[in-house]
Amino acid sequence: MSSNTQAKSGPVWDWAAGHGPVTGALSATTGCLAVATTGAATGMPPGWALAVGAAGAIGHTVTSLRDRLSARTVGMRAASWLIGAGWTTWAMTTGPLSWAALGSLATFGVGLGAAARATLLREEARELEAIAAAERQVARELSAERRAIAAEWVDRIQRVCGITVRVLAVEQWPTGTGFTIDAELPPGGTTYDKIARESARLSADARLPHGCTAAASQGIDQGRVLIDVTTVNVLAAEVTYPTDYGPLSLHTGIPWGLRTNADEIRAYLREQCALVVGPTGSGKTNMVHTILAGFARATDVLTWVIDLNAGSAGLPWVRPALDSSGQTTDGMRPGVDWLAASHEEAALMLDAAVRIAKHRKMAYQDLMSKANTDLLPISDRIPQIMLVIDEGAEILAGTDKESRRLAAKILEVIRIARAMGIRTVLTALGATGAVLGNLMIRREAKVRVALTGGETEGMDLGKQFPGSRGLRVDQAPYKGAGFMGTPESPAALFKSWRILPNQIRDIVAATSDRHPQLDATSAKAAGPDYARRWDSTRTAWMRDNAPQDRSAEPGTAAHGLNLSALREQRPTGPLDEDALARKFREQIDAQFGTVPEPGNAGTEQLPAAGGLNLSALRGEDNAAKEAALALLLAAGSEGTGASAIARALADEHGTTRQTVVGWLKTWTDDGTAVRVGTGTKARYVHHRHAPENPAEG
Repeated sequence: MSSNTQAKSGPVWDWAAGHGPVTGALSATTGCLAVATTGAATGMPPGWALAVGAAGAIGHTVTSLRDRLSARTVGMRAASWLIGAGWTTWAMTTGPLSWAALGSLATFGVGLGAAARATLLREEARELEAIAAAERQVARELSAERRAIAAEWVDRIQRVCGITVRVLAVEQWPTGTGFTIDAELPPGGTTYDKIARESARLSADARLPHGCTAAASQGIDQGRVLIDVTTVNVLAAEVTYPTDYGPLSLHTGIPWGLRTNADEIRAYLREQCALVVGPTGSGKTNMVHTILAGFARATDVLTWVIDLNAGSAGLPWVRPALDSSGQTTDGMRPGVDWLAASHEEAALMLDAAVRIAKHRKMAYQDLMSKANTDLLPISDRIPQIMLVIDEGAEILAGTDKESRRLAAKILEVIRIARAMGIRTVLTALGATGAVLGNLMIRREAKVRVALTGGETEGMDLGKQFPGSRGLRVDQAPYKGAGFMGTPESPAALFKSWRILPNQIRDIVAATSDRHPQLDATSAKAAGPDYARRWDSTRTAWMRDNAPQDRSAEPGTAAHGLNLSALREQRPTGPLDEDALARKFREQIDAQFGTVPEPGNAGTEQLPAAGGLNLSALRGEDNAAKEAALALLLAAGSEGTGASAIARALADEHGTTRQTVVGWLKTWTDDGTAVRVGTGTKARYVHHRHAPENPAEG
């Protein structure tokens, strides 16, 4: 019998508890004494006590055998009943309160307790032996499988790499998707990278499925190697973002996807910046949403987003929390703390970040001194600002005036704000020299992701992950699949989660009360640019989808066309392309003037300066092509690209990017358009707005 102590009511006996050796012996001896005393006083026949003891011995023998207890335990229990019954019968006839009766009962109790303790220890030992035997059996089976794997890979490494290793351990992954081999390298200075260089050949020799690899990495010391062998292709399947939207912390890492062994890979961004590259169709935008989801769940992170492509990366995280007037609602906070979709707003954001970083350095000296650190202690009271810049690497490589201005501000934030808790996540369309040519990016962006999508053009993995061997684009031909490397985890294959629009809305709602407030010291340094970031005048474009390029806004006829009027006048019924083309021509003719139709003047005329030659388009009566040319002209000196034009025409005309590329090439050849810049920053400018020296554009 055991007891528990309660604070208010005192000891409480647990009557359901089982007997131990001591309490069992006490219970047996006191029971015998009570029966003997009562029987002697009432004249009960002594034979009844003996009969009860025999019945108890038989019953316990049956239950002990059913429980498969040892013979020693069965004998001890039966003997206890019989000895107790014998003493009771004897005591009833001779008197239970004599010194002889009481002494013999005490002796019986001590012996019973000692015997019970011994048998209990014996039963525990038997149980442990049974468990150990089962484990040994499993170990023998596993050991046989592991020995077979070890022998197979020792032969394979000898055959492919020409070196003989000694396998020390083989660990099967809990997910069942592969295993890890821990091997000792031979003497003579052999290093692990000799095996790492032959990753592709080892995978082929092992006949691994597509998407599976045999990747070698450093072992516990320089004479050991770890070989991760993937046997199930986890990259091909689409894996949705986990529905557990629980809190995260910057200090414990933000999950960005899964390794090939189905383990989460986390990005630790307290001091590091990140670079995510991926061509169109690789899943880069979805990866950005995954990153924003992790930041939204963090309790010590505020997210600022710059996306000059109409703010498309941040809008899904803002709109659920905006009312019809574009103001943030009282009941829900946006998933990101600030969103910039124009050069002007981005400049305000970056200037605020610089002011915050400089002011924190002065204001929090005492706090850092008390914490004995040169890094600002980040928490929900002093949150880290994560600056996510979609296609930010292209901004850094830009040659136009506005891009150069923003690039200088971005680099200043990266340079001065590490210790003060402001870090950046940049994305790019490719891992090229133009993107990775900046020393600051290479030095600070140690968390790197390359989403290949099977695209080889512009994906130089050697530049993205210097020093990593055996990485090939064809290893990750699936959308959302690629390579990720961090200072804590070497570059290797990984799969980004697929995050759906309804999940974004759910995450915004679930994390609304979790976002920290910018500390008062930093908010004061950020000034009114930060405090008024959700004013209706600065968020109207989020509500009305108004264009961010002011050269394309209504009322700027000197620099472009009012295309929104055509959208408003378009009938709600089936599209009348003839009428739409006629409206385009009328507006263009009224704004810019065009040359006479061929044949009307008797001779062929060249386009006048500033005019448009639409005769060929009229001959084709191609409304989509006219709309594309109008967009090119409306872009002004900033210019535009094939992707932007195709997106603008997709809803009304279904125009593909390949078609727009063909038109731009034709217009470049005939002088209608001028190509400015090279590589991923190339853009097209109408000859009316073309710079004098395109190479300097």
